Amino acid sequence: MCMRKLISHFLIISISQLLIACYNHGQQTPDAWDLSKQQLDSISFSTTHHYSQNYNFQVRSKLLPLADNLGDMAFDTMYVTKGQRIVVADIKTVPTDSIDSVWVKVARDQITQGWIRESELLESVSPDDPISQFIDVFSDTHLLVFLALCIVVGGAYAMRKLLCRKAYIVHFNDIDSFYPTLLCILMATSATVYATIQNFGAEQWRHYYFHPSLNPFNLPFTLGLFVTSVWAIIIVGVAAVEDTFRRLQTFDAFLYLLGLGAVCSVLYVVFSILTLYYIGYLLLLAYYIYALWRYFCFTHARYYCGNCGESMRGKGICPHCGAMNI
Repeated sequence: MCMRKLISHFLIISISQLLIACYNHGQQTPDAWDLSKQQLDSISFSTTHHYSQNYNFQVRSKLLPLADNLGDMAFDTMYVTKGQRIVVADIKTVPTDSIDSVWVKVARDQITQGWIRESELLESVSPDDPISQFIDVFSDTHLLVFLALCIVVGGAYAMRKLLCRKAYIVHFNDIDSFYPTLLCILMATSATVYATIQNFGAEQWRHYYFHPSLNPFNLPFTLGLFVTSVWAIIIVGVAAVEDTFRRLQTFDAFLYLLGLGAVCSVLYVVFSILTLYYIGYLLLLAYYIYALWRYFCFTHARYYCGNCGESMRGKGICPHCGAMNI
C-alpha cells in the first residue's frame, strides 16, 4: 500500500510539473509596442483603409494624372497609363482639401511619381493581384446588368429551341447524373453567400479585396464559406463535364453543357440580386427542394434493364435494347 501511495504521489507531482512547464509566459519584451507616432498612424490607416505604404496597384483607367505638389492637382506634370504597376510611396492628410483629405503619393519608378487624391486613385486602380482583378470584372454594375439581360433573353430562346428538339437540359429533361444538379445548387448558394457578405460584411469584403486568399481556412466564416463554394463549383463542374461526355454523344453533350452554363448564369444573377433585398433566402430554400425533387423523382434511374443492364427511369420497354422489364 505504501509503495502504491508513493507511486501515485510521484505521478501527481510529475504531471503537475509537466503542466507548469508547458505554460508559456511569452517573451519579455516590454518595448515590443514602443512604436513611433508615424508607425502607429500607419497601422491605424492600414486597419481602416486596408492598404498602406509599399502596397502595389495596377492602373485600370486609360490615364492616371499625378500632381507634382501635395494637395494641388492644378499642375499635373505626368501621367501613368493603363496596365502599368505603381507602388504607394507615401500617404499624407490635407485637412484643407474639401474633396478628399487623404492624398497618396505613388511611384511607377524613380522618375515617374506624384500625388493624387485617394478617392481618385482607388477609382482608377486595382490591387496588383489576379484575384482582386477578377473581382473587379464581376463587380462592375453595368457589366452585371448587361449580362443579366443577355442571359435571360438568350436563355429563354435556347430553352424554347431545346424543348422543341427534346434535347437534354438540366432540371427538365435531365441526364441521370447528380453532378449538374449539384453544380446548379452550388452556384445558387455561392451567389447567395456573396450577396450576404455585401449586405452584412461589406468592410470584411473590402479587406478581402485588398488582401485576397484562396485558402478558406485563413478567412472569416462567411468569406471562407464563399471561397469553399467557389472551389466546390470548380471541382463539381469538372465532374459534370466528364460525366456528361460519358453519358451522351459529343453533339448532345455540348448542347447539354451550353444549357447547363446558361442555367447556372441565370441562377447566379437572380440569387445575387434578390438576396440583396432578402428575398433570395426563401427562394434558395424553395430552389433546393425543387432541384432535389426533380432529380430524385424524375431523373434518377431507379431500375436497370435485366437484359442489357442499362439504367431505366421506370418499368417497361428498355429504351436501349427493347427488352420488356416487368
